[in-house]
Amino acid sequence: MSPLCDSMISRRKFVQGLAIGGAVSGFAPALLAGEIAPLELTGTEFDLELVGVPVNFTGKPRVATAVNGIVPGPVLRLREGDNVTMRVRNKLDEMSSIHWHGIILPAEMDGVPGISFAGIAPGETFTYSFPLRQAGTYWYHAHTLAEQTGLYGAIVVEPRIPTRPAPERDYTIVLSEWSDEPPLQIFMNLKKQSSYYNFAQPTAGDFLNDVRTMGVDKALERRRMWNESRMNQTDYSDVSAATYTYLMNGTTPAGNWTGIAAPGERIRLRFIGAGTATFFDVRIPGVELTVVSTDGQPVEPVTVEEFRIGPGETYDVEFTMPEGGARTIFAQSIDRTGFARGTIAPAIGMAATVPALDARPWLDPVDMMGAMATMADMRGDAHSGHGMTEMPPKARHARTEYGANADMRVDYPRTNLDDPGAGLRGRSWRVLTVADLRTPGGDPDPRTPEREIELHLTGNMERFIWSLDGIKLNDSRPLHFKPNERLRITLVNDSMMAHPMHLHGMWSDVEGPDGAFLVRKHTVVVQPAQRLSFRVTADAMGRWAFHCHLLYHMAAGMFREVVVA
Repeated sequence: MSPLCDSMISRRKFVQGLAIGGAVSGFAPALLAGEIAPLELTGTEFDLELVGVPVNFTGKPRVATAVNGIVPGPVLRLREGDNVTMRVRNKLDEMSSIHWHGIILPAEMDGVPGISFAGIAPGETFTYSFPLRQAGTYWYHAHTLAEQTGLYGAIVVEPRIPTRPAPERDYTIVLSEWSDEPPLQIFMNLKKQSSYYNFAQPTAGDFLNDVRTMGVDKALERRRMWNESRMNQTDYSDVSAATYTYLMNGTTPAGNWTGIAAPGERIRLRFIGAGTATFFDVRIPGVELTVVSTDGQPVEPVTVEEFRIGPGETYDVEFTMPEGGARTIFAQSIDRTGFARGTIAPAIGMAATVPALDARPWLDPVDMMGAMATMADMRGDAHSGHGMTEMPPKARHARTEYGANADMRVDYPRTNLDDPGAGLRGRSWRVLTVADLRTPGGDPDPRTPEREIELHLTGNMERFIWSLDGIKLNDSRPLHFKPNERLRITLVNDSMMAHPMHLHGMWSDVEGPDGAFLVRKHTVVVQPAQRLSFRVTADAMGRWAFHCHLLYHMAAGMFREVVVA
């Protein structure tokens, strides 16, 4: 067993006796008595306080950044059509902010320091005020590194006119991580060595296994290909359980967050991807989940058994509680180094079997070469193309991509949206893909886009530099949208990591390879070596952020300012 696994086990044993696995010391005794629901605030006026609080998730006391003294912050349950006021007081020693993720609002209320406002200085109060123009599941978080230390929480906006029958049970499920290391230290570690937290590097034994299964020539060709890429087949998550403890509603796996449901009851779970650097693969073993919403917007119901949620995304799922007792909500990290876990059960104290972590998946040639992988099957199996049937057009690369900020370029990015991604391919059960998602009623703005903006998601993995078109934020110019124009944004991922791209203030209307409208989102995941397009209606005046929602990618430069004027 690896030292990493030994460390993870010892941590779990330590917190096994904790009631909620990371409760704020001396706070909220009701939680210690077994309360299952996060604190909820309702109404139209709120006083929110940003404050440091003592926590212990790993056996080591630390200080988290909390909202009103808890991590995650309280659930804000609001109502569509209301005007809300949020008075946010900063009691921290540094500037902070709150961004209302996915909420369509005036630019000056968006909460991005340096873009929409100056931030909230220590000791100051900033008043956010805006109308709620939409219903659905959203969330709030710091638009600073304090997001990693606990400054986040759920938002539920109830519809004025319900479009679906109300379930008997309705829970928010916030998936996040905790590290005892300060976020700036994590970032500096990645800058010094991008694989700092990756303990699953390919070994000589792996090479010998390749020789046995595919022969010397193909094994050497495979290794040469990955060596030239300056990445390896396990480089799809920057930060692992080497430093992260994965949380469900602020609770460690040993703490076992529990939601109550009786057999036959209809349950809605509102999943929020609040991870700063983690994609989670979510399932309830043996239970079919009907996806009814993504990023707060309804979708035509689609039944699956597993889905991947990236940082910034939300998914609402519904199911009927089966007979037979407790069921485990299992959310394993994309790199398979750890998991968040909770339970749906008829009573507190019940638990079900927790699945073992999957074997750590390796990236496929398609994740580096895109559609080129369909021309030369380097793995010798039928899955290398993952749905691709024909070669797409060759990509156009800006001259700025040919520099130290970009260590690879994909000439033939794949355009398929029916690929669940590395680690989920070849499941024996149905896994959600972008191709499955449909917004009812069709395109909200059927106008033909007036123009197209193409951006390439670029990086130098060895130096941990992330950029757009090879240009980091500090060296970039804003993107300019004309008021009310309909335009197409095309993203080409010239890297082997998935990037959840979040455009503030406006909807991203994802389209298929044929240009047909699919689904409305606010955070669009672009898989490795993939081309994906979405349409935007520039109906929000002001300055906006557009960035990768992997916190350390954003901090490293994968960010643009968008100006609508």
